[in-house]
Amino acid sequence: MITRVLVANRGEIARRVFATCRRLGIGTVAVYTDPDADAPHVAEADARVRLDGTRGYLDAAQVIAAARAAGADAVHPGYGFLSENPEFAAAVQDAGLTWIGPPPSAVAAMGSKIEAKKLMAAAGVPVLDELDPDNVTAEMLPVLIKASAGGGGRGMRVVTDLADLPTQVQAAQREAQSAFGDPTVFCERYLAAGHHIEVQVMADAHGTVWAVGERECSIQRRHQKIIEEAPSPLVERITGMRERLLEAARLAAATIGYTGAGTVEFMADERGCFFFLEMNTRLQVEHPVTELTTGLDLVELQLAVADGASLDPTPPTGRGASIEARLYAEDPARDWQPQAGTVHRFGVPTAAVEFGPLDRPGVRLDAGIVDGSLISVFYDPMIAKVISFAPTRRGAAALLADALTRTRLHGVRTNRDLLVNVLRHPAFLDGATDTSFFDTHGLAALAAPAADERATELAAVAAAVADAAHNRSTATVFGAVPSGWRNLVSGWQVKRYEDADGRTHEVRYRFTRTGLTVDGHDDVALASATATRVVLSVGRPGQGAWVDHPFDVARYRDGDTAAVYVDSPLGSVRLAVLPRFPDPGDALAHGSLLAPMPGSVLRVAAAVGDTVTAGQPLIWLEAMKMEHTIAAPGDGVLVELNVEPGHQVEVGAVLARVDNKETDTA
Repeated sequence: MITRVLVANRGEIARRVFATCRRLGIGTVAVYTDPDADAPHVAEADARVRLDGTRGYLDAAQVIAAARAAGADAVHPGYGFLSENPEFAAAVQDAGLTWIGPPPSAVAAMGSKIEAKKLMAAAGVPVLDELDPDNVTAEMLPVLIKASAGGGGRGMRVVTDLADLPTQVQAAQREAQSAFGDPTVFCERYLAAGHHIEVQVMADAHGTVWAVGERECSIQRRHQKIIEEAPSPLVERITGMRERLLEAARLAAATIGYTGAGTVEFMADERGCFFFLEMNTRLQVEHPVTELTTGLDLVELQLAVADGASLDPTPPTGRGASIEARLYAEDPARDWQPQAGTVHRFGVPTAAVEFGPLDRPGVRLDAGIVDGSLISVFYDPMIAKVISFAPTRRGAAALLADALTRTRLHGVRTNRDLLVNVLRHPAFLDGATDTSFFDTHGLAALAAPAADERATELAAVAAAVADAAHNRSTATVFGAVPSGWRNLVSGWQVKRYEDADGRTHEVRYRFTRTGLTVDGHDDVALASATATRVVLSVGRPGQGAWVDHPFDVARYRDGDTAAVYVDSPLGSVRLAVLPRFPDPGDALAHGSLLAPMPGSVLRVAAAVGDTVTAGQPLIWLEAMKMEHTIAAPGDGVLVELNVEPGHQVEVGAVLARVDNKETDTA
């Protein structure tokens, strides 16, 4: 019987496994690298073991040694890292430890996407034909390049122009090597507007194979899922598709003698035709939506199957609808740039439970962070998952959008507003959720701040008033008398802020005997104010009732910038505090190329003195296992280059400068 489990992973999935282990009375062991020394999963474990190097999670020998040293008798791989490495699974078993996963032979069978597709085709599971990159012709376009040894969007590229294929293959190979240690890639026909449908399977060692309903994961960026749901809207509206889909998943699992939890992934078209993509021989990131719609604890079932237990003859039937949103530290409006830094505050006030079941409509939180957590450049930028459950899909979408809107998330930029906008979009609510959603509806509009211009203006007023309240409460005259008293009407006080779109908000206000006056806002009055909470009354003099709106205000230093975070039911707003008297020396030279995130320079494609054109790639950075391209902002000459391959750069560092004589003269 399993008594102590080491989770060979980090962040949210380690905390998720620990939660079930605690409920079952099973001991827990965490492993960590130096960037994760203060991470929540480390603090929550019964025992913890440090791994050498930032890639320690990929060092099988270190992980197994940690399990032995800490007295663990089982290893749960989580997802990512070594979770689908058959050599690691075999090494765990050879060390006399219980492997909480499928047999190494099953992991190996599905480990190569190329070989897996051949195996599934022979078993009668429909597949898309594999294409050799060297033999792709113009008639076959568009094609999708994929890494054979992994997923998660890494090593994936869409190619629509045959001339781009060699360069994109090389980039995919580099990314696959970095992420999975295997540069092998292949191509397949690309369905630009398909549906990503997957089936949760669970199998025991006694011949029972469950297909526990399907999930739709079509809302993706960079071929990585960001919104997942159960059941699938596509499957719901096509008669007979669910039965065919579940049977194909059961056949796939049975063909390789599978045991434990796994996911069989398919690509489907609008007619309900589907094709095998891959099988993930592990627990999926999106497993909570299946748990909430079935009442199962998939981690508990993993532990039971690993201990030799038998499953019931049939799985439970589905109920209601569940939607999961992945919160990433990234900036969607700037090509999904990953972000790194400190999360000053994180909380989802409406969440009813963490890592657990919901017996009634509500919101679940699976997070890898807490207040003060550091988002590292070394690992994936997903920081939390927020999951809703309701009787209907529209109800689940409304619950989730509201929960995200009310979330307190101070520090790094995230995709929170994008998620809210998608969940409230008419097309999403109608179930039109294919993989081209962002192209169809426009990323710029979907990535816009959820708080509209009016809400942002009110947030700026609230920030200025809270700052004034803070100054009054902390400053004194002659060491004892509170400041702020005056016997004459004051002049205008001025505060200037910059919002996420780069717009400047100047707030001119003063306090009089009749209360707060805001220049240009005769429809705003002050109900109450402290340094952290402001209630503004909004209305029109002489035109009926005024409405009170509460705003919670928090102040931090984000690097060299003073930032104010204003949270309200109208939306969350981050405002950078602009200095009253800007230093001219702080201005960047025109044409400067800044590092969008901390990372390592992989390649430089130009030299000082070269003529460049707008959009021409100049520098490649690697951060969070992905490649990021820095392009010329316009036509001109490269007059400054401050990096070379191998350099580590910080966010905001000036990498290079392009001199555009025409623009500079103008």
